[in-house]
Amino acid sequence: MNRFWPASLQSLTPYVPGEQAFSDNTIKLNTNEHALMASDRALAILQSVSADQLRRYPDPVSRQLRETIAQRESLSTDHVLVGNGSDEILGFVWQAYLSDGASVPAIPGLTYTFYPVWAQLFAGELAHIPLQADFSLDTERMSEWQGPLVFPNPNAPTGLAIDSGQVEAILASSPDRLVVIDEAYMGFGAQSAAPLITDYDNLIVTRSLSKSHALAGLRVGYALGHPELIEGLRRIKDSFNSYPLDAIAQRVANAALADSDWESSSQALIASYRDSLSSDLEALGFTVLPSQANFVFASHSEASGVSLTRALKADGILVRSWDNDRLRAWVRITVGTPEQQARLVESLSRIVS
Repeated sequence: MNRFWPASLQSLTPYVPGEQAFSDNTIKLNTNEHALMASDRALAILQSVSADQLRRYPDPVSRQLRETIAQRESLSTDHVLVGNGSDEILGFVWQAYLSDGASVPAIPGLTYTFYPVWAQLFAGELAHIPLQADFSLDTERMSEWQGPLVFPNPNAPTGLAIDSGQVEAILASSPDRLVVIDEAYMGFGAQSAAPLITDYDNLIVTRSLSKSHALAGLRVGYALGHPELIEGLRRIKDSFNSYPLDAIAQRVANAALADSDWESSSQALIASYRDSLSSDLEALGFTVLPSQANFVFASHSEASGVSLTRALKADGILVRSWDNDRLRAWVRITVGTPEQQARLVESLSRIVS
């Protein structure tokens, strides 16, 4: 250990992102990137970048992008904060609202593994609400919890979602506690909580353009919430980095969000690819959960998730697995193109036969 590291740094366990592909021949189905290319309108912006735009600082409040988001969600710009991916914004949420020790936040028992990192980083406690036997969120126990709640919808890594009625029941059950819903995988079939923003001042919704708009390389995310909650996040942002989103990212994201035709057609295609992948896996003897994300969560009685991941990697295909008692049998597979999925299924058919 470095002698300058304080005890808090020595004990910190950082988040580990998914493995990257360093060969053009590798099929990357492990980090849930969009299977399609981004909107042509968004890509056209990249061709029009001027030297003057690079010379100047970007708009620190991303005014135009916030206006586009607010219009999409029928909210005011005071309800919107943008940042360098939704992970950055969730970090702001933790620092602003979940680190004072006044109440213990809860997360699902199996969920996005960055949440415990933020809890550890900002010296806060964390409670876990176990998933039900079928891996679904236990909304009854979530409603009973009196402290803050943070959860993805759809959940990761399962892809299972709860509907807006269940979300509203959670919000109404304890209106004085904060509820943070991570909608990184919204746009593939689940119901968003964003329409509830104006009715519940205890709700923050975070979104990412990485999955829904094929812009993972750009790093754009945003938060929706009551203006006072958003102002608190803005204070954290401006105390950390006044310019979290570069000028090019702001313009490309704005164009992507304005292209509703691409959004609707790509969502339909991803859903059809997901259904096809699920059917192909089931034909090979896999159990597949009913995902509403751009990935599937599957298990096979003849192979663990880790062994499947290793065997597929040997075939040039990356997927995700976990060394966790309840998840050990499962593997998460990003929805790919039909060609990628055909190669995956061909490889799996040899592995599990």
